[in-house]
Amino acid sequence: MSKRLPTADLPNMAAALRAERAEMLNFTSSLTGDEWTAPSAAAGWRIADVVAHIGATARNFYTPPSREALRATSLERLNEGPVDRRRGWSRAQVMAEYTRASRRATTLLDLVRRTPATRLRIPLVELGRYPLGLLIGGALVFDHHTHLRHDIAPALGRPAPPTDADRMRAVLTWMIAVLSNQVAQAPVTGLDARVALTLTGPGGGTWWFDEAGALAPSDGKVASHVTAPAPTFPDWGTQRSSWRDSDVTVTGDTELAARFLDIVNVI
Repeated sequence: MSKRLPTADLPNMAAALRAERAEMLNFTSSLTGDEWTAPSAAAGWRIADVVAHIGATARNFYTPPSREALRATSLERLNEGPVDRRRGWSRAQVMAEYTRASRRATTLLDLVRRTPATRLRIPLVELGRYPLGLLIGGALVFDHHTHLRHDIAPALGRPAPPTDADRMRAVLTWMIAVLSNQVAQAPVTGLDARVALTLTGPGGGTWWFDEAGALAPSDGKVASHVTAPAPTFPDWGTQRSSWRDSDVTVTGDTELAARFLDIVNVI
C-alpha cells in the first residue's frame, strides 16, 4: 500500500459529486422502458443494474459494513452481490434508492471534509487504504462519471454527457490514488527508474511512478514518459479499451512504459 496518495481537493470533489448526481438524474429520467432494461457496456449488467450498483455503493458509505463486505477479497466480486439482489427491483425502487443514497452520501462528504475524520484511512478490499474524504468523493465521482459516459450512454447509442475540468480533476485524483496503491502492492520490474504519466486537457496533470507508487514530479530523471488526453484515461485506464489502441504516446524506455501500462487497471 502506498502512502503517496495525491492530495484531494475535497471542496471540488463535493461540487463534482453534486454535478455528476444531477447529470445521472437528468439522464436516467429521459430513458424509455426498453432503454432502462437494455444491456450496458458493463459485462452482464443492464442499464438498470449499473444505476443500482451506484446507488448501492453510495448507500455503503453511511451504513455499517455487511459480513460480505468484511470478508471480501475482490471489489469486483463484492459489487456483484448488491446488483444481484436488486435485479428484481422495479425502476421506481432502483431510482428511489439511488436518489436517496446519493443525496445522503453527498451530505456525508460535505460534513466529513470539514472534520479531522476526513484523514482517517479506510480499507477498500484489495485496493488498499484511502483517506475517508478522498474515498467517498473520489470513488463516487469516478463511478458516476465513468459508468455514465463509458457503460450507459454508448450502449444506448446516445452522446456522452459533457464533462469539465473540475469533474475530470476529481476523477483523475481518484484514479491516480488507486493506481499508486496498485503499483506499490505489485511493483513493475524496472520501475525504480520511474515513469512519468502526463494527461493533457481538462483536469490533467503530470505524475511520476516508481516501485512505491505515485509521487510528485521533481527535477530528477525519468526513464519513460507516457502522454495521453485526460478524457480518455477513464476508458483505457480501466481496461475498457487497450492503451495500445488509444491516443497514448510513449517516449524513452518503451519496454518499461509498456510493462507499466499493461498493469494499469483502475477498478
